[in-house]
Amino acid sequence: MAYYRRAATALVLIFQLHLFFSLSNAHNITRILAKDPDFSTFNHYLSATHLADEINRRQTITVLAVDNSAMSSILSKGYSLYTIRNILSLHVLVDYFGAKKLHQITDGSTSTASMFQSTGSATGTSGYVNITDIKGGKVAFGVQDDDSKLTAHYVKSIFEKAYNISVLHISQVLTSPEAEAPTASPSDLILTTILEKQGCKAFSDILKSTGADKTFQDTVDGGLTVFCPSDSAVGKFMPKFKALSPANKTALVLYHGMPVYQSLQMLRSGNGAVNTLATEGNNKFDFTVQNDGEDVTLETDVVTAKVMGTLKDQEPLIVYKIDKVLLPREIYKAVKTAAPAPKSSKKKPKNAEADADGPSADSPSNDDGEVADDKNGAVSAMITRTSTVVTAIFGLCFGVWLM
Repeated sequence: MAYYRRAATALVLIFQLHLFFSLSNAHNITRILAKDPDFSTFNHYLSATHLADEINRRQTITVLAVDNSAMSSILSKGYSLYTIRNILSLHVLVDYFGAKKLHQITDGSTSTASMFQSTGSATGTSGYVNITDIKGGKVAFGVQDDDSKLTAHYVKSIFEKAYNISVLHISQVLTSPEAEAPTASPSDLILTTILEKQGCKAFSDILKSTGADKTFQDTVDGGLTVFCPSDSAVGKFMPKFKALSPANKTALVLYHGMPVYQSLQMLRSGNGAVNTLATEGNNKFDFTVQNDGEDVTLETDVVTAKVMGTLKDQEPLIVYKIDKVLLPREIYKAVKTAAPAPKSSKKKPKNAEADADGPSADSPSNDDGEVADDKNGAVSAMITRTSTVVTAIFGLCFGVWLM
């Protein structure tokens, strides 16, 4: 009995330590900047452009903040909110640079990626920022493709949590012709046009042929994540697609969209079942997001597809390229993992095994595989699973302690 109590105590301590470190690593850029009114304008636009949410989700980040007077240089030009987002994205570096590290840069200069690099609007290396330790102990910053001009310099450190988040005050706004280019509002973004330009013409064609393009387009303003199979993947799948009924063709296409914006960092931050545009009532049409380090996969119980990269990231729309067509188990047979059958001298009858990749029927199958109970959205599904696991672990530890 003493052994079980010690084991339970150890599990509780591990849980508490995990919870402590998870909370201790959390940061809130809005609260950090709110302590100094000189950065109120910069702080406001981080929230208005939803960059603040993205910053708070990341574990290693550097924010190059500018004061109110510096912000006036871009606000006076009448840029749209989406263009301002691109410009401010240059001020969010996806690496940690504290005040000490700035003066210890190898060879006196380095280049690091900003969040603008991941939007799909940055051409070449225009989303990279140069950091140079110049004479007299000063540190200068400039956008890499802006003729390598160092247009701003380091003023002071506002907040630092080692290797987690650093907020630095710089003298001027970092910008470039690419960042300042007119940016369409979400309602002006034509999804099929974006797909065709990004190597997803085959998927765009079946979107239009099924009429599902209207559902995708109408969802953009409220948040939309699209998983686009490569042209080669769609080409290989077309014989099976043509064999489906019109209703199942539409459902399969809608299965490649989620009615929420999910950045790559959000996909990597949690595993769980997510709903799709095809989810309706008892028709689950969900799949599971799994991540292993930097790799993200989508598991449907029929096929596992890998996220190959980001084609377009302009909140509230994000488009990923995947290496396979997603096959819902409601249309196709689920692949079941069975225990190895005992060896037998008898030969198996022909056609004993069904083709797991082919349609079981033109109507949805009766597969009873494990699916998410939640129907209210992708984020709530992930949170529910996480909460359930945590509650189960805590309950188990407490129950053993009382034995």
